[in-house]
Amino acid sequence: MNLSISAITLWRGVWGILRELRPAFSRVRTFLWFATAVVGFCTRGDLAGVTSFVRGLGLTEECYDRLLDFFHSKGLDLDCLTRLWTALVIRVFPLVKINGRPVLVADGIKVPKEGKKMPGVKLLHQESQSNSKPEYIMGHSCQAVSILAGVESYVVAIPIVARIHEGIVCSNRWKKTLLDKLFDLVVSLSITVPFYLVADAYYASGSLAGSFLQTGNHLVTRVRKNAVAFHEAPQPKKRRRGRPKLYGKKVALRTIFDDLRPFTTTKSPVYGELDTDISYRSLDLIWRPAQRVMRFVFVAHPQRGNIILMTSDLSLSPLDIIRLYGLRFKIEVGFKADRHAIGTYSYHFWTIIMKPTRRGSGNQYLHRQTAVYRKAILRKLAAFHAFIQTGIVAHGVLLFLSLTKTAAVWKSFGSWLRTIRPNVLPSEQVVMLALKNSLPYFLADNDDNSALQKFIVDRIDLSRAEGLRLVA
Repeated sequence: MNLSISAITLWRGVWGILRELRPAFSRVRTFLWFATAVVGFCTRGDLAGVTSFVRGLGLTEECYDRLLDFFHSKGLDLDCLTRLWTALVIRVFPLVKINGRPVLVADGIKVPKEGKKMPGVKLLHQESQSNSKPEYIMGHSCQAVSILAGVESYVVAIPIVARIHEGIVCSNRWKKTLLDKLFDLVVSLSITVPFYLVADAYYASGSLAGSFLQTGNHLVTRVRKNAVAFHEAPQPKKRRRGRPKLYGKKVALRTIFDDLRPFTTTKSPVYGELDTDISYRSLDLIWRPAQRVMRFVFVAHPQRGNIILMTSDLSLSPLDIIRLYGLRFKIEVGFKADRHAIGTYSYHFWTIIMKPTRRGSGNQYLHRQTAVYRKAILRKLAAFHAFIQTGIVAHGVLLFLSLTKTAAVWKSFGSWLRTIRPNVLPSEQVVMLALKNSLPYFLADNDDNSALQKFIVDRIDLSRAEGLRLVA
């Protein structure tokens, strides 16, 4: 494949995806600034906020303020953009499906932020086995949802939404927990097909499992080793007075591992594990927090130790449950790319009206402030979410090209890796380099005549090296 042809193939793929999101914007110009920001995410050379978009695309100085205006614009309907992006991902990506259902993955991410006038920044505790993460940070706490897609044996987590769910309290009557907010976030995506949601032990909640069951969906999660469950109560031969017993014999779940004889040994279905044998056992028990029968899978892993998995779907096979939870880490791989390659959470917006926060402070209570103050804080929070969602779309575009335009990506890569395997899907970093190298071909393509191409070319600053490189 010719280099210029592969370059045009990549950028037409990008524009084809972005055009589908046009209905989320009330004005064409707002949409074009959004598309420019996505291109900036995909091609910038550093993660220094909005200024990196201006440098990466060689834009004029005035474009910095225009980009800031876009992230604060009322011309963007953020909820509509999120729904359109979710529907687009379900339609065009090769999704991983179990029993005909797509697989969603949910997790939290804590982003360090030092700004004293950034709404939502609070003291956060991190639980991690990594020595590189401090136990306490000041930052933003987000909850994110991704959907699994892949070709052959390669699986990735396509990000679809992330929101800041801690740090700001709008009302003293607002009692929603993080689990409630996650459920509302998933419902807001307006996914019309039944799905599985995979999450870690933090989300092993009876109310969350029950809420998803009411909408026809199922939760797959890990439970803590000190959890207990109950056998179903035996039915008496003759009905007695009073309410029938609901719970039978109590079972401390970790005691199931005391006797491994009923366990079945098989090859591990976990993604990436080859020549690994695991032992598992499945039991359907009543879990009191959910007040219903749940399927528990007890896994004895030679390296990871004993793990207890749980799902609300009693028809799901134990091996499928193990496989599903084994793919949960893919969202964490996506977080790593968001932080270090794409910069989805690298915003630096602040507001002058805000009272500075002190180190170690907690939530900010807006109902104690004036209406003007509340409006300014919520406007800035919306700008954070607009930046994050734009970065999520950019991340999804990179993964779309990796999954569907693999040959064109490697042809336009033009750099060096110690080991290049063309049969392996390129990473987000490789796709970013391919787009960066092929951007001049897109800007010079007279046959495409896309509005985005003209919009960027008209704003390139030819007095700077970046602009000259792009139009040379």
